[in-house]
Amino acid sequence: MNAYRHTVQYYETDRMGIVHHSNYIRWMEEARVDYLAQLGWGLERLEAMGARCVNATCPNVLHIQHIVSRAGQAGRMPLVIGEPHHPEVMGAASWWGGTLVFPGPEELERWLLEDPARRDLPLTAVAQTTCVRSIWESSKKILKKLCTNAELFDTICDATHRRQSEAAEIASRVDVMVVVGDRKSANTKHLTEICRELCPRVYQIEGAEELTPDLFIGCSLAGLTAGASTPAGIIKEVYTTMSEEIKNNEIKEESFEELLDKSFKTLNTGEKVTGIVTAVGPTEVQVDLGCKQAGYIAVDELSADPNVKPEDVVKVGDEIETYIIRVNDVEGYAMLSKKRLDAVKVWEDIEEARENKTTLEGKVTEENKGGIVVSVKGVRVFVPASQSGMPKDSDLGQMVKQKVKLRVTEVNRARRRVVGSIRSVAAEQRKAAQEKIWSEIEVGKQYHGTVKSLTSYGAFVDIGGVDGMVHISELSWSRIKNPAEVVSIGDHLDVYVISFDPEKRKISLGVKDRTQNPWDVFMNTYKVGDVANVRIVKLMTFGAFAEVVPGVDGLIHISQIADRRIDKPSDVLSEGQMVDAKITAIDEEKKKISLSIRALLSGEEEAPVEE
Repeated sequence: MNAYRHTVQYYETDRMGIVHHSNYIRWMEEARVDYLAQLGWGLERLEAMGARCVNATCPNVLHIQHIVSRAGQAGRMPLVIGEPHHPEVMGAASWWGGTLVFPGPEELERWLLEDPARRDLPLTAVAQTTCVRSIWESSKKILKKLCTNAELFDTICDATHRRQSEAAEIASRVDVMVVVGDRKSANTKHLTEICRELCPRVYQIEGAEELTPDLFIGCSLAGLTAGASTPAGIIKEVYTTMSEEIKNNEIKEESFEELLDKSFKTLNTGEKVTGIVTAVGPTEVQVDLGCKQAGYIAVDELSADPNVKPEDVVKVGDEIETYIIRVNDVEGYAMLSKKRLDAVKVWEDIEEARENKTTLEGKVTEENKGGIVVSVKGVRVFVPASQSGMPKDSDLGQMVKQKVKLRVTEVNRARRRVVGSIRSVAAEQRKAAQEKIWSEIEVGKQYHGTVKSLTSYGAFVDIGGVDGMVHISELSWSRIKNPAEVVSIGDHLDVYVISFDPEKRKISLGVKDRTQNPWDVFMNTYKVGDVANVRIVKLMTFGAFAEVVPGVDGLIHISQIADRRIDKPSDVLSEGQMVDAKITAIDEEKKKISLSIRALLSGEEEAPVEE
């Protein structure tokens, strides 16, 4: 008889390297099965003998086990999203030795980013049957975004999801919420977390013996839910005990002391109350709650904005809804918080915005590792650099203090984590702007645009979502060699449409004012014999061309450059140089101008020289 040996796997230990006790139970079962097999009494033999073998494993869990097994056999790497030490997860992982377990999207993303090669692995992902829906959805998005070969199986138990949804709905309507189940149960923990987001008084218990009368003080309506594995008998016992405790509290309220104060409303910490603002001061706001206690809201509990003034938030006579954070019956006052109630409502608005894909507005508060943080109604929304709408490797710090519009892509209220995208909103806005431009564009139409990039042959200008090309010849009447001489990236230009091609999505733009003819400007300004300060724009072997006015050049023949003989124009002149020259001839028909520097040096009238 051979001894059964088991090698402890990485996923069977915690972060300290300690084996979870539940593994020993599983290993004992594996040893028992191995022992029977060695005796020749394996499952196959028992079934062949007619013995009825019943697998009591949950069908949903069996489904996960089969997916993991098939994936491993097919050469794929199984991934389980769930709690690493949960018996269900450990059991599923045991079906293939290389199975990896991740508690949530953050750990999964970290593992994928540690080694880029992992993104190309053939991965098969499943979820623990009791996994929180938002955790699985976030993990799916990461796998779809980063991985090239990932299979995704939604194995969350529908009954669990329905139970969580029903618990959330009940918790939002009651004063006290009781969750029954094993404190080690992941299912029960998730139910408790969900209920605490919606109800200020939530108690997780394992049995009716933990219920005490003080838990239901001031409670008019209580809610009850239980983990999936909680026996029906325990649930029934808790229900009966809760009913009795609530009745007993109602009887106690008829005591002499409370009969004396029957006309007064009782306030309890964690309750929502509505009152009327009676006074607004620099440090607090007074609220009439219609009971014996006076209500006060400290300035720091009025708004999430630390710089806000009380008078900007409320005014005397306003009806206001708040949370009770502390009741002092001895001194007769209750401390209230509007900020905390607003925070709950904001989270609800953000979750609704994610579901409806609506656009929210916020202010960039800081640059963070990997992106920026945007404050949306006091909630921190992380926007990855790739979703900021800024070019790759650009300085995200320049976005700080800017107002931006974004769309929420991920919400995890339990972890206070919200992820958003500015790029998706900007892309939609840009697309809408593009369609508007192409539907209204026409030759000659003017736009106010921004220079986006420069080339050797021109400049690309954004005219509101669409880029048009301004050729170098259309940038200026003056002769230029490079667009950078007259424009820079980021400059704002008034441009007009020269031509466009809707099929090729090309637009030709112009900057030069064609209503003003440079030759007419010259003729209205100068005549033969006038002296002009000109700019040398091009040197030739036979002379130099000089700009008289923008868009009009004249020729200075080599013989007219100096009062002596020169071999070449560059001996005396250089491009870009400003010199005085005399206009010696004007050919209006051919639009040619003859210039002379020599005439000014010698004082002689020089005859015009043809090129």
